Amino acid sequence: MPRLGIVDVLTTLALVGSIAVGALAVWQSQPRPVELVINPPQPTATPLPSATPAPIKVYITGAVAQPQTLLTLPRGSRVEDALAAVGGVLDTADLNRVNLAGILRDGDQVHVPERQEDLSAQPTPLGGQLVYVNRATVEELMTLPTIGRVTAEAIIAYREQHGSFKSLDDLDKVSGIGTATLNRIAPLVVFDD
Repeated sequence: MPRLGIVDVLTTLALVGSIAVGALAVWQSQPRPVELVINPPQPTATPLPSATPAPIKVYITGAVAQPQTLLTLPRGSRVEDALAAVGGVLDTADLNRVNLAGILRDGDQVHVPERQEDLSAQPTPLGGQLVYVNRATVEELMTLPTIGRVTAEAIIAYREQHGSFKSLDDLDKVSGIGTATLNRIAPLVVFDD
């Protein structure tokens, strides 16, 4: 085997060194890995679904196609809607004594009298007089048990500042109304606009 001279060894070392430097240069010229950071958007509050008003029940009697009918209607229905739901009125009906545009409340009785009928014997509707809190006057609110003028005025002031009441919980926020009052007036108030 031939002996390498010093020049050959140095040349070999220079060649190996050049290859190493070239490999290092190629390695360093490679693009660095990109680090991706995904920042999801901040969660947004999902509005709660609004409460769907419960349907109402009304009792229809008198000169209609289907008398003595208990109906379930959407809240906000009018007397004319109830009469249409029972097949309309008879030819003998006296519509001059019926407010067709009246808004029905849960528990109302709609009686369509005949032209010659005496109304003095008609029963009082079981539902009683309900107070529509979102449109009631001071005087109407004062018909509720334990609600005096100051509290009635506070209800109206709160309503004007914060908007319509949706439930008894909203009404509880009015100064001067407590749990005992809410329990007494609960069956007598309606929160429809």
